[in-house]
Amino acid sequence: MINIKKILVSSAIAVSAFAFGQGTFASTNYPQSYENQNSSKESAEKLLSAKELVDIKLNSMMNDPVLRNANWGFVVYDPKTKKVISSYNENASLIPASTTKLLTTETAMNLLGENFKWITQLEYSGTIEDGVLNGNLYIVGSGDPSLGTSKAGASSYSSIISDFKAAITDKGIKRVNGDIIIQTGVFKANKSQLLPESVVWLENGNYYLPVGTTHEINPQNEKLIAKKSNPFSENKNYYYISPYIGQMVYADKFDGGNLTTKLPDAPAYLANNLRASLIKSGLPIVGKVVTRTTDPNPEKREVITAYQSPTLAEIIMYTNQHSDNALAEATLRMVGFQKLGDQTLEAGRRVVNEHLKSVGFDTEGLNYYDGSGLSRSNVVTPIAQVKFLANLMNEKYYKTFQESLPIGGQTGTLKRMFYDTGNGQIFAKTGTLNKVKTLAGYMKTNSGKTLVFSLLINNYAGSVDQVKSRMEQILEPTLNL
Repeated sequence: MINIKKILVSSAIAVSAFAFGQGTFASTNYPQSYENQNSSKESAEKLLSAKELVDIKLNSMMNDPVLRNANWGFVVYDPKTKKVISSYNENASLIPASTTKLLTTETAMNLLGENFKWITQLEYSGTIEDGVLNGNLYIVGSGDPSLGTSKAGASSYSSIISDFKAAITDKGIKRVNGDIIIQTGVFKANKSQLLPESVVWLENGNYYLPVGTTHEINPQNEKLIAKKSNPFSENKNYYYISPYIGQMVYADKFDGGNLTTKLPDAPAYLANNLRASLIKSGLPIVGKVVTRTTDPNPEKREVITAYQSPTLAEIIMYTNQHSDNALAEATLRMVGFQKLGDQTLEAGRRVVNEHLKSVGFDTEGLNYYDGSGLSRSNVVTPIAQVKFLANLMNEKYYKTFQESLPIGGQTGTLKRMFYDTGNGQIFAKTGTLNKVKTLAGYMKTNSGKTLVFSLLINNYAGSVDQVKSRMEQILEPTLNL
Protein backbone atom coordinates (compact mmCIF):
# COMPACT_ATOMS: atom_id res chain seq x y z
CA MET A 1 0.00 0.00 0.00
CA ILE A 2 1.30 3.43 -0.87
CA ASN A 3 2.52 5.85 1.82
CA ILE A 4 1.16 9.06 0.31
CA LYS A 5 2.09 11.38 3.19
CA LYS A 6 5.74 10.36 3.10
CA ILE A 7 5.92 10.69 -0.66
CA LEU A 8 4.24 14.09 -0.75
CA VAL A 9 6.50 15.51 1.97
CA SER A 10 9.67 14.26 0.27
CA SER A 11 8.36 15.42 -3.11
CA ALA A 12 7.53 18.87 -1.75
CA ILE A 13 11.03 19.22 -0.27
CA ALA A 14 12.58 18.13 -3.57
CA VAL A 15 10.50 20.56 -5.60
CA SER A 16 11.09 23.41 -3.16
CA ALA A 17 14.82 22.83 -3.14
CA PHE A 18 14.92 22.82 -6.88
CA ALA A 19 12.77 25.95 -7.13
CA PHE A 20 14.91 27.83 -4.57
CA GLY A 21 18.05 26.90 -6.44
CA GLN A 22 16.53 28.27 -9.64
CA GLY A 23 15.52 31.56 -7.99
CA THR A 24 11.83 30.83 -8.25
CA PHE A 25 11.12 32.68 -5.02
CA ALA A 26 12.97 35.86 -6.04
CA SER A 27 10.87 39.00 -5.67
CA THR A 28 9.46 40.15 -8.99
CA ASN A 29 6.44 41.95 -10.34
CA TYR A 30 6.34 39.71 -13.40
CA PRO A 31 4.90 36.15 -13.53
CA GLN A 32 7.07 33.32 -14.70
CA SER A 33 6.60 32.33 -18.30
CA TYR A 34 4.73 29.09 -19.06
CA GLU A 35 7.91 27.67 -20.54
CA ASN A 36 9.80 28.22 -17.29
CA GLN A 37 6.97 26.69 -15.23
CA ASN A 38 6.86 23.68 -17.50
CA SER A 39 10.65 23.35 -17.40
CA SER A 40 10.58 23.49 -13.59
CA LYS A 41 7.92 20.77 -13.50
CA GLU A 42 9.89 18.50 -15.80
CA SER A 43 13.09 19.06 -13.80
CA ALA A 44 11.26 18.40 -10.53
CA GLU A 45 9.91 15.14 -11.92
CA LYS A 46 13.47 14.08 -12.66
CA LEU A 47 14.21 14.38 -8.94
CA LEU A 48 11.46 11.85 -8.14
CA SER A 49 11.68 8.11 -8.62
CA ALA A 50 9.37 6.38 -11.09
CA LYS A 51 7.64 4.64 -8.18
CA GLU A 52 7.00 7.97 -6.45
CA LEU A 53 5.45 9.36 -9.62
CA VAL A 54 3.21 6.28 -9.88
CA ASP A 55 2.06 6.70 -6.28
CA ILE A 56 1.45 10.43 -6.70
CA LYS A 57 -0.68 9.70 -9.78
CA LEU A 58 -2.68 7.14 -7.77
CA ASN A 59 -3.22 9.68 -5.01
CA SER A 60 -4.48 12.28 -7.48
CA MET A 61 -6.93 9.75 -8.94
CA MET A 62 -8.53 9.15 -5.54
CA ASN A 63 -10.04 12.63 -5.75
CA ASP A 64 -10.78 12.56 -9.47
CA PRO A 65 -14.53 13.13 -10.13
CA VAL A 66 -14.76 9.94 -12.21
CA LEU A 67 -13.19 7.71 -9.54
CA ARG A 68 -13.86 9.54 -6.27
CA ASN A 69 -16.95 7.50 -5.36
CA ALA A 70 -15.98 4.36 -7.28
CA ASN A 71 -14.86 1.04 -5.86
CA TRP A 72 -11.55 0.32 -7.49
CA GLY A 73 -8.25 -1.41 -6.97
CA PHE A 74 -4.86 -1.40 -8.66
CA VAL A 75 -1.65 -3.41 -8.41
CA VAL A 76 1.57 -3.30 -10.40
CA TYR A 77 3.78 -6.27 -9.60
CA ASP A 78 7.33 -7.37 -10.45
CA PRO A 79 7.31 -11.10 -11.30
CA LYS A 80 11.10 -11.37 -10.89
CA THR A 81 11.33 -10.01 -7.37
CA LYS A 82 7.81 -11.23 -6.53
CA LYS A 83 7.06 -7.91 -4.91
CA VAL A 84 4.26 -5.36 -5.24
CA ILE A 85 5.68 -2.12 -6.63
CA SER A 86 2.61 -0.01 -6.04
CA SER A 87 -1.00 -0.72 -5.12
CA TYR A 88 -4.34 0.66 -4.01
CA ASN A 89 -7.12 -1.50 -2.53
CA GLU A 90 -5.21 -4.60 -3.64
CA ASN A 91 -7.35 -6.97 -1.51
CA ALA A 92 -10.74 -5.57 -2.50
CA SER A 93 -13.13 -8.09 -4.10
CA LEU A 94 -14.28 -6.40 -7.29
CA ILE A 95 -16.33 -7.36 -10.35
CA PRO A 96 -13.76 -8.35 -13.00
CA ALA A 97 -16.10 -8.38 -16.04
CA SER A 98 -14.35 -10.02 -19.01
CA THR A 99 -10.98 -10.29 -17.28
CA THR A 100 -12.68 -13.44 -15.91
CA LYS A 101 -11.77 -14.95 -19.29
CA LEU A 102 -8.13 -14.97 -18.15
CA LEU A 103 -9.00 -17.69 -15.63
CA THR A 104 -11.20 -19.63 -18.06
CA THR A 105 -8.81 -19.67 -21.00
CA GLU A 106 -5.68 -20.35 -18.94
CA THR A 107 -7.37 -23.30 -17.20
CA ALA A 108 -8.33 -24.77 -20.57
CA MET A 109 -4.82 -24.32 -21.97
CA ASN A 110 -3.27 -25.84 -18.85
CA LEU A 111 -5.55 -28.88 -18.65
CA LEU A 112 -6.26 -29.60 -22.32
CA GLY A 113 -3.10 -28.35 -24.02
CA GLU A 114 -2.76 -25.68 -26.66
CA ASN A 115 -3.07 -28.21 -29.51
CA PHE A 116 -6.40 -29.67 -28.33
CA LYS A 117 -9.03 -29.87 -31.08
CA TRP A 118 -12.72 -30.69 -31.27
CA ILE A 119 -13.52 -33.38 -33.84
CA THR A 120 -16.79 -33.82 -35.74
CA GLN A 121 -16.90 -37.20 -37.49
CA LEU A 122 -18.94 -38.43 -40.44
CA GLU A 123 -19.54 -42.18 -40.15
CA TYR A 124 -21.76 -44.87 -41.66
CA SER A 125 -23.33 -48.12 -40.57
CA GLY A 126 -24.44 -51.10 -42.68
CA THR A 127 -23.02 -52.09 -46.05
CA ILE A 128 -22.31 -50.41 -49.37
CA GLU A 129 -23.42 -52.48 -52.39
CA ASP A 130 -23.41 -51.16 -55.97
CA GLY A 131 -23.26 -47.58 -54.71
CA VAL A 132 -26.17 -48.02 -52.28
CA LEU A 133 -25.64 -47.59 -48.55
CA ASN A 134 -27.98 -49.94 -46.76
CA GLY A 135 -27.54 -48.28 -43.42
CA ASN A 136 -27.30 -44.86 -41.83
CA LEU A 137 -25.01 -41.86 -42.00
CA TYR A 138 -23.84 -40.54 -38.60
CA ILE A 139 -22.63 -37.11 -37.61
CA VAL A 140 -20.86 -37.46 -34.27
CA GLY A 141 -20.13 -34.15 -32.56
CA SER A 142 -17.80 -33.35 -29.66
CA GLY A 143 -19.09 -29.93 -28.62
CA ASP A 144 -17.04 -27.84 -31.05
CA PRO A 145 -17.95 -24.23 -30.16
CA SER A 146 -16.56 -22.89 -33.42
CA LEU A 147 -18.41 -25.32 -35.72
CA GLY A 148 -19.60 -23.45 -38.81
CA THR A 149 -18.86 -20.01 -37.34
CA SER A 150 -15.69 -19.12 -39.29
CA LYS A 151 -14.25 -17.90 -35.95
CA ALA A 152 -10.53 -18.40 -35.32
CA GLY A 153 -10.16 -19.87 -38.79
CA ALA A 154 -12.96 -22.42 -38.38
CA SER A 155 -14.64 -23.63 -41.56
CA SER A 156 -18.08 -22.39 -42.54
CA TYR A 157 -21.02 -24.81 -42.71
CA SER A 158 -20.96 -24.70 -46.51
CA SER A 159 -17.26 -25.64 -46.56
CA ILE A 160 -17.76 -28.56 -44.14
CA ILE A 161 -20.78 -29.79 -46.12
CA SER A 162 -18.78 -29.62 -49.35
CA ASP A 163 -16.00 -31.73 -47.79
CA PHE A 164 -18.49 -34.25 -46.37
CA LYS A 165 -20.21 -34.58 -49.76
CA ALA A 166 -16.87 -35.19 -51.48
CA ALA A 167 -15.93 -37.85 -48.92
CA ILE A 168 -19.30 -39.61 -49.35
CA THR A 169 -18.81 -39.62 -53.13
CA ASP A 170 -15.23 -40.89 -52.79
CA LYS A 171 -16.60 -43.74 -50.67
CA GLY A 172 -18.69 -44.79 -53.67
CA ILE A 173 -22.03 -43.97 -52.08
CA LYS A 174 -24.70 -42.87 -54.57
CA ARG A 175 -27.82 -43.53 -52.51
CA VAL A 176 -28.58 -43.83 -48.78
CA ASN A 177 -31.32 -46.25 -47.70
CA GLY A 178 -31.39 -44.92 -44.17
CA ASP A 179 -31.28 -41.84 -41.95
CA ILE A 180 -28.73 -39.22 -41.03
CA ILE A 181 -28.28 -39.71 -37.29
CA ILE A 182 -26.82 -37.00 -35.06
CA GLN A 183 -25.03 -38.29 -31.97
CA THR A 184 -25.13 -35.46 -29.40
CA GLY A 185 -24.47 -37.14 -26.07
CA VAL A 186 -22.09 -34.35 -24.99
CA PHE A 187 -25.03 -32.00 -24.45
CA LYS A 188 -27.41 -34.33 -22.65
CA ALA A 189 -27.43 -32.39 -19.35
CA ASN A 190 -27.67 -28.85 -20.69
CA LYS A 191 -31.44 -28.44 -20.70
CA SER A 192 -31.82 -28.69 -16.94
CA GLN A 193 -28.92 -26.67 -15.58
CA LEU A 194 -29.41 -23.31 -13.89
CA LEU A 195 -28.15 -20.17 -15.54
CA PRO A 196 -25.63 -17.99 -13.69
CA GLU A 197 -27.22 -15.38 -11.44
CA SER A 198 -26.94 -11.66 -12.24
CA VAL A 199 -25.92 -12.21 -15.85
CA VAL A 200 -25.98 -9.06 -17.94
CA TRP A 201 -28.55 -10.12 -20.50
CA LEU A 202 -28.58 -6.87 -22.42
CA GLU A 203 -25.19 -5.39 -23.23
CA ASN A 204 -24.30 -3.12 -26.17
CA GLY A 205 -27.78 -3.58 -27.65
CA ASN A 206 -27.54 -7.37 -27.87
CA TYR A 207 -29.21 -10.10 -25.86
CA TYR A 208 -27.02 -12.85 -24.48
CA LEU A 209 -28.18 -16.01 -22.79
CA PRO A 210 -26.26 -19.19 -22.06
CA VAL A 211 -27.96 -22.57 -22.07
CA GLY A 212 -30.19 -23.57 -19.17
CA THR A 213 -33.13 -22.41 -17.10
CA THR A 214 -33.91 -19.30 -15.06
CA HIS A 215 -35.56 -21.37 -12.33
CA GLU A 216 -35.54 -19.25 -9.14
CA ILE A 217 -34.36 -16.26 -11.20
CA ASN A 218 -36.85 -13.68 -12.48
CA PRO A 219 -35.81 -13.02 -16.09
CA GLN A 220 -37.83 -9.79 -16.26
CA ASN A 221 -35.75 -8.37 -13.42
CA GLU A 222 -32.65 -9.31 -15.41
CA LYS A 223 -33.92 -7.38 -18.47
CA LEU A 224 -33.92 -10.60 -20.43
CA ILE A 225 -37.27 -10.67 -22.17
CA ALA A 226 -37.69 -8.71 -25.37
CA LYS A 227 -41.18 -7.24 -25.32
CA LYS A 228 -41.81 -7.76 -29.00
CA SER A 229 -44.08 -10.18 -30.80
CA ASN A 230 -42.72 -13.15 -32.63
CA PRO A 231 -43.84 -12.59 -36.23
CA PHE A 232 -44.06 -16.35 -36.79
CA SER A 233 -46.21 -17.39 -33.84
CA GLU A 234 -48.64 -15.66 -31.49
CA ASN A 235 -47.75 -18.03 -28.65
CA LYS A 236 -44.01 -17.43 -28.50
CA ASN A 237 -43.28 -13.80 -27.77
CA TYR A 238 -39.94 -14.27 -26.05
CA TYR A 239 -36.64 -14.56 -27.82
CA TYR A 240 -32.92 -14.09 -27.36
CA ILE A 241 -29.93 -13.85 -29.65
CA SER A 242 -28.09 -17.14 -29.69
CA PRO A 243 -24.46 -16.62 -28.66
CA TYR A 244 -23.47 -19.75 -30.54
CA ILE A 245 -24.83 -19.02 -34.01
CA GLY A 246 -25.55 -15.28 -33.85
CA GLN A 247 -29.16 -15.74 -34.95
CA MET A 248 -32.48 -15.05 -33.29
CA VAL A 249 -33.91 -18.19 -31.70
CA TYR A 250 -36.93 -18.70 -29.49
CA ALA A 251 -37.06 -19.94 -25.93
CA ASP A 252 -38.13 -23.54 -25.43
CA LYS A 253 -40.55 -22.49 -22.73
CA PHE A 254 -41.65 -19.43 -20.81
CA ASP A 255 -44.29 -20.05 -18.13
CA GLY A 256 -44.43 -16.55 -16.71
CA GLY A 257 -41.68 -17.04 -14.16
CA ASN A 258 -39.03 -19.33 -15.62
CA LEU A 259 -37.40 -19.36 -19.01
CA THR A 260 -35.79 -22.53 -20.36
CA THR A 261 -33.42 -22.40 -23.30
CA LYS A 262 -31.50 -25.06 -25.13
CA LEU A 263 -28.25 -25.20 -27.03
CA PRO A 264 -28.82 -24.15 -30.64
CA ASP A 265 -28.27 -27.47 -32.32
CA ALA A 266 -25.22 -26.90 -34.51
CA PRO A 267 -24.95 -30.59 -35.51
CA ALA A 268 -28.64 -30.56 -36.52
CA TYR A 269 -28.07 -27.50 -38.70
CA LEU A 270 -25.12 -29.27 -40.29
CA ALA A 271 -27.03 -32.53 -40.77
CA ASN A 272 -30.14 -30.96 -42.29
CA ASN A 273 -28.12 -28.88 -44.70
CA LEU A 274 -26.01 -31.90 -45.62
CA ARG A 275 -29.15 -33.90 -46.40
CA ALA A 276 -30.62 -31.08 -48.51
CA SER A 277 -27.34 -30.59 -50.37
CA LEU A 278 -26.94 -34.32 -51.11
CA ILE A 279 -30.49 -34.62 -52.44
CA LYS A 280 -30.05 -31.47 -54.54
CA SER A 281 -26.89 -32.90 -56.08
CA GLY A 282 -28.68 -36.12 -57.08
CA LEU A 283 -27.79 -38.37 -54.15
CA PRO A 284 -31.12 -39.48 -52.65
CA ILE A 285 -31.55 -40.17 -48.93
CA VAL A 286 -34.59 -42.26 -48.05
CA GLY A 287 -34.70 -41.43 -44.35
CA LYS A 288 -34.68 -38.23 -42.31
CA VAL A 289 -32.46 -36.47 -39.76
CA VAL A 290 -32.67 -38.12 -36.33
CA THR A 291 -31.07 -36.90 -33.07
CA ARG A 292 -29.83 -39.33 -30.44
CA THR A 293 -28.30 -38.37 -27.11
CA THR A 294 -28.00 -41.98 -25.96
CA ASP A 295 -27.74 -45.18 -27.97
CA PRO A 296 -28.45 -48.34 -25.93
CA ASN A 297 -27.81 -50.60 -28.94
CA PRO A 298 -25.10 -48.89 -30.99
CA GLU A 299 -24.54 -50.03 -34.54
CA LYS A 300 -21.11 -50.93 -35.82
CA ARG A 301 -19.85 -47.88 -37.69
CA GLU A 302 -17.01 -46.92 -40.00
CA VAL A 303 -15.48 -43.44 -40.28
CA ILE A 304 -15.85 -41.72 -43.64
CA THR A 305 -14.11 -38.46 -42.77
CA ALA A 306 -13.66 -36.05 -39.89
CA TYR A 307 -13.62 -32.28 -39.47
CA GLN A 308 -11.21 -30.82 -36.92
CA SER A 309 -11.69 -27.46 -35.26
CA PRO A 310 -8.89 -24.90 -35.00
CA THR A 311 -6.52 -25.61 -32.12
CA LEU A 312 -7.45 -24.53 -28.60
CA ALA A 313 -4.65 -21.94 -28.84
CA GLU A 314 -6.36 -20.42 -31.90
CA ILE A 315 -9.78 -20.53 -30.18
CA ILE A 316 -8.32 -18.81 -27.11
CA MET A 317 -6.60 -16.21 -29.27
CA TYR A 318 -9.96 -15.33 -30.83
CA THR A 319 -11.74 -15.45 -27.46
CA ASN A 320 -9.35 -13.02 -25.75
CA GLN A 321 -8.81 -10.70 -28.70
CA HIS A 322 -12.55 -10.27 -29.35
CA SER A 323 -13.74 -10.98 -25.80
CA ASP A 324 -16.04 -13.63 -27.27
CA ASN A 325 -18.55 -14.64 -24.60
CA ALA A 326 -19.92 -17.66 -26.45
CA LEU A 327 -16.50 -19.25 -26.95
CA ALA A 328 -15.55 -18.59 -23.32
CA GLU A 329 -18.71 -20.25 -21.99
CA ALA A 330 -18.33 -23.20 -24.34
CA THR A 331 -14.67 -23.59 -23.36
CA LEU A 332 -15.64 -23.64 -19.67
CA ARG A 333 -18.17 -26.39 -20.31
CA MET A 334 -15.71 -28.40 -22.38
CA VAL A 335 -13.19 -28.29 -19.53
CA GLY A 336 -15.89 -29.73 -17.27
CA PHE A 337 -16.74 -32.42 -19.80
CA GLN A 338 -13.15 -33.45 -20.46
CA LYS A 339 -12.27 -33.71 -16.76
CA LEU A 340 -15.55 -34.80 -15.16
CA GLY A 341 -17.58 -36.18 -18.07
CA ASP A 342 -20.24 -33.55 -17.39
CA GLN A 343 -20.73 -30.70 -19.84
CA THR A 344 -22.41 -28.26 -17.46
CA LEU A 345 -21.67 -24.89 -15.94
CA GLU A 346 -21.34 -26.46 -12.49
CA ALA A 347 -18.77 -29.00 -13.69
CA GLY A 348 -16.78 -26.29 -15.43
CA ARG A 349 -16.79 -24.12 -12.31
CA ARG A 350 -15.58 -27.01 -10.19
CA VAL A 351 -12.71 -27.81 -12.54
CA VAL A 352 -11.60 -24.17 -12.79
CA ASN A 353 -11.72 -23.64 -9.02
CA GLU A 354 -9.77 -26.84 -8.36
CA HIS A 355 -7.18 -25.85 -10.93
CA LEU A 356 -6.79 -22.36 -9.45
CA LYS A 357 -6.25 -23.82 -5.98
CA SER A 358 -3.67 -26.25 -7.35
CA VAL A 359 -1.59 -23.39 -8.80
CA GLY A 360 -1.72 -21.37 -5.57
CA PHE A 361 -4.40 -18.86 -6.52
CA ASP A 362 -5.65 -16.97 -3.45
CA THR A 363 -9.35 -17.88 -3.58
CA GLU A 364 -10.23 -15.97 -0.39
CA GLY A 365 -11.64 -13.01 -2.34
CA LEU A 366 -12.72 -15.00 -5.40
CA ASN A 367 -16.16 -15.94 -6.67
CA TYR A 368 -15.84 -17.58 -10.08
CA TYR A 369 -19.38 -17.80 -11.39
CA ASP A 370 -19.22 -18.10 -15.17
CA GLY A 371 -16.67 -18.45 -17.94
CA SER A 372 -17.18 -15.13 -19.71
CA GLY A 373 -17.49 -12.53 -16.95
CA LEU A 374 -21.05 -11.57 -17.85
CA SER A 375 -22.29 -12.32 -14.34
CA ARG A 376 -22.00 -9.59 -11.72
CA SER A 377 -21.65 -12.39 -9.18
CA ASN A 378 -18.04 -12.81 -10.30
CA VAL A 379 -15.53 -11.11 -7.98
CA VAL A 380 -11.74 -11.23 -7.72
CA THR A 381 -9.00 -9.23 -6.00
CA PRO A 382 -6.36 -7.30 -7.98
CA ILE A 383 -3.54 -8.92 -5.99
CA ALA A 384 -4.81 -12.42 -6.79
CA GLN A 385 -5.02 -11.55 -10.50
CA VAL A 386 -1.45 -10.27 -10.73
CA LYS A 387 0.07 -13.17 -8.81
CA PHE A 388 -1.86 -15.61 -11.03
CA LEU A 389 -0.59 -13.89 -14.18
CA ALA A 390 2.95 -13.76 -12.80
CA ASN A 391 2.97 -17.47 -11.94
CA LEU A 392 1.86 -18.59 -15.38
CA MET A 393 4.92 -16.89 -16.87
CA ASN A 394 6.73 -20.08 -15.84
CA GLU A 395 4.40 -22.30 -17.88
CA LYS A 396 5.50 -23.70 -21.22
CA TYR A 397 2.43 -22.21 -22.91
CA TYR A 398 2.99 -18.69 -21.49
CA LYS A 399 4.16 -17.21 -24.81
CA THR A 400 1.04 -18.53 -26.58
CA PHE A 401 -1.20 -17.25 -23.80
CA GLN A 402 0.45 -13.83 -23.68
CA GLU A 403 0.15 -13.49 -27.45
CA SER A 404 -3.59 -14.14 -27.19
CA LEU A 405 -4.05 -10.87 -25.28
CA PRO A 406 -4.95 -7.61 -27.04
CA ILE A 407 -2.07 -5.16 -27.54
CA GLY A 408 -2.46 -1.51 -26.57
CA GLY A 409 -3.05 0.72 -29.61
CA GLN A 410 -2.75 -2.21 -32.02
CA THR A 411 -5.04 -5.23 -31.70
CA GLY A 412 -8.34 -6.56 -30.39
CA THR A 413 -10.29 -4.72 -27.72
CA LEU A 414 -7.25 -2.55 -26.88
CA LYS A 415 -6.84 -1.18 -30.38
CA ARG A 416 -8.35 2.18 -29.40
CA MET A 417 -6.58 2.53 -26.05
CA PHE A 418 -2.94 3.50 -25.46
CA TYR A 419 -2.75 4.85 -28.98
CA ASP A 420 0.08 7.19 -27.98
CA THR A 421 1.76 6.39 -24.64
CA GLY A 422 1.90 2.64 -24.12
CA ASN A 423 1.37 1.74 -27.76
CA GLY A 424 2.67 -1.80 -28.22
CA GLN A 425 3.67 -2.04 -24.54
CA ILE A 426 0.40 -3.15 -22.89
CA PHE A 427 -0.72 -6.79 -23.33
CA ALA A 428 -3.96 -7.20 -21.43
CA LYS A 429 -7.51 -8.47 -21.25
CA THR A 430 -10.20 -5.83 -21.10
CA GLY A 431 -13.53 -6.01 -19.32
CA THR A 432 -16.67 -3.92 -19.72
CA LEU A 433 -20.10 -4.02 -18.07
CA ASN A 434 -22.41 -1.19 -17.10
CA LYS A 435 -20.32 1.02 -14.76
CA VAL A 436 -17.55 -1.62 -14.70
CA LYS A 437 -14.27 -1.19 -16.58
CA THR A 438 -11.31 -3.50 -16.00
CA LEU A 439 -7.89 -4.29 -17.40
CA ALA A 440 -5.36 -6.94 -16.38
CA GLY A 441 -2.24 -8.32 -18.00
CA TYR A 442 1.39 -7.51 -18.75
CA MET A 443 3.38 -4.44 -19.70
CA LYS A 444 6.79 -3.89 -21.21
CA THR A 445 8.35 -0.89 -19.46
CA ASN A 446 10.57 1.64 -21.20
CA SER A 447 13.58 -0.03 -19.56
CA GLY A 448 12.59 -3.43 -21.01
CA LYS A 449 11.19 -5.05 -17.87
CA THR A 450 8.00 -7.13 -17.91
CA LEU A 451 5.60 -6.18 -15.12
CA VAL A 452 2.15 -7.53 -14.27
CA PHE A 453 -0.80 -5.31 -13.40
CA SER A 454 -4.48 -5.35 -12.53
CA LEU A 455 -6.81 -2.35 -12.62
CA LEU A 456 -10.43 -3.06 -11.67
CA ILE A 457 -12.90 -0.16 -11.52
CA ASN A 458 -16.53 -0.58 -10.38
CA ASN A 459 -19.29 2.04 -10.07
CA TYR A 460 -17.37 4.89 -11.68
CA ALA A 461 -18.97 8.22 -12.63
CA GLY A 462 -19.09 9.63 -16.12
CA SER A 463 -18.74 7.88 -19.46
CA VAL A 464 -16.81 4.81 -20.58
CA ASP A 465 -14.39 7.07 -22.50
CA GLN A 466 -13.74 9.10 -19.36
CA VAL A 467 -12.88 6.07 -17.24
CA LYS A 468 -10.70 4.67 -20.05
CA SER A 469 -8.80 7.95 -20.06
CA ARG A 470 -8.24 7.64 -16.29
CA MET A 471 -6.95 4.10 -16.75
CA GLU A 472 -4.43 5.31 -19.30
CA GLN A 473 -3.33 8.09 -16.92
CA ILE A 474 -2.82 5.62 -14.07
CA LEU A 475 -0.74 3.27 -16.21
CA GLU A 476 1.31 5.94 -18.01
CA PRO A 477 3.90 6.52 -15.22
CA THR A 478 4.25 2.77 -14.62
CA LEU A 479 5.90 2.46 -18.04
CA ASN A 480 8.96 4.23 -16.55
CA LEU A 481 9.39 1.71 -13.73
